[in-house]
Amino acid sequence: MRLTHLGHACLLVEAADRRILIDPGSFSAGFEHLVDLDAILVTHHHPDHFDPDRAPALIRSNPRASVHVDALTAEELAGEGPSVVATRQGDDFGVGDVRISPVGEQHAFNHDQAPQIPNMGYVLRAAGEPTLFHPGDAYDAQPGRVDVLAHPLNAPWCAVRDSIAFVARIAPKSFVPIHDALLSEQGKATYAGHVESFAGVEGLTLRYLRDGESGTF
Repeated sequence: MRLTHLGHACLLVEAADRRILIDPGSFSAGFEHLVDLDAILVTHHHPDHFDPDRAPALIRSNPRASVHVDALTAEELAGEGPSVVATRQGDDFGVGDVRISPVGEQHAFNHDQAPQIPNMGYVLRAAGEPTLFHPGDAYDAQPGRVDVLAHPLNAPWCAVRDSIAFVARIAPKSFVPIHDALLSEQGKATYAGHVESFAGVEGLTLRYLRDGESGTF
């Protein structure tokens, strides 16, 4: 499995001869030029995960790609054709030999003035490949066994204690920090270092990918 971090929550996943893009949002760059995608996944409707200005053009540039999104994003993309599917927890689907399980239901609670909206995490599995979990903006889903966790490192809705507890519960082999656009480089290192040091997961490996950087797992 090869992961490319395109900034913030956006990942290009290459596994089992498939190219799958997750969360092309407004804080990310470079996804708008991608072609030959097999699937596009959106966890929820906030613009840092779904850019309403660039994502529709991306879909049209990738006519072979199936598009799996939360219910609110599906409403906005209703005119983009039958490739757009509203996903729900339990409705697993395949992209070639990659099996994808939507998990979770709602965005994490932020504050009383911010309504909770649907949020789908995605678990990607394929024979001979590590299992990847991208949770979107929530820490409460139950993904099962996870090898690589795309870990939301910082957000208005989380505290570092919640972040550490999340990684401790999921207990991945590796975690890749995402959702980090609001942090300086020093802040990213501090948050990731706290998780690595205090999650208490034996053998846990931090794989930090800078914007535009790729890594093989």
